[in-house]
Amino acid sequence: MKITVVVAADKHLRYVQDINDAIDNAAKARGTGIARRTNEYISDKITHGKAIIALNREEFVGFCYIESWGHQKFVANSGLIVKEAYRGLGIAKQIKKAAFDLSRTRFPDAKLFGLTTGEQVMRINTSLGYVPVTFAKLTDDEEFWAGCKSCVNYDILQRTNMTKCLCTGMIYDPEQHPEAKEKSSAFKKLLRKFA
Repeated sequence: MKITVVVAADKHLRYVQDINDAIDNAAKARGTGIARRTNEYISDKITHGKAIIALNREEFVGFCYIESWGHQKFVANSGLIVKEAYRGLGIAKQIKKAAFDLSRTRFPDAKLFGLTTGEQVMRINTSLGYVPVTFAKLTDDEEFWAGCKSCVNYDILQRTNMTKCLCTGMIYDPEQHPEAKEKSSAFKKLLRKFA
């Protein structure tokens, strides 16, 4: 086994159907809501360097993408998935950390957030500095919340006037982590130097 976790690029577009199938299979197995995205949406994330992919040589293993909301004040790390055969090996943590680093590099001043029903994702987020928050502290961008419409639990979100669901909202606020902001700025300068 040789697992690599990288920022996805055009050469990874061939995995789009595998990614969406993995998301569907996980949603069915867990009986909880994982919002399915269109193949075009996933392709767009890959093409624009806003996705992380994990591979075992040429086999698709896992995925996560980032998206900015509210005029880049918020960035969501979403769609985290690891194929069942590769779970329990720490790959989700590697993918999430890579998505976190990509988000901090591209959007250093944004608050990072996510919604999850998974205990493992909550633990990973906590290790990265996220804290649980009410939905009111997350983006109010209607387009973000529209993405929840394909979730089996969307009716709960509607009944509670978009304030509660089965998901836990978590946020990373760079203002609460000034040391990380300095590190991100230094890394961004280094990238420009070699660009």
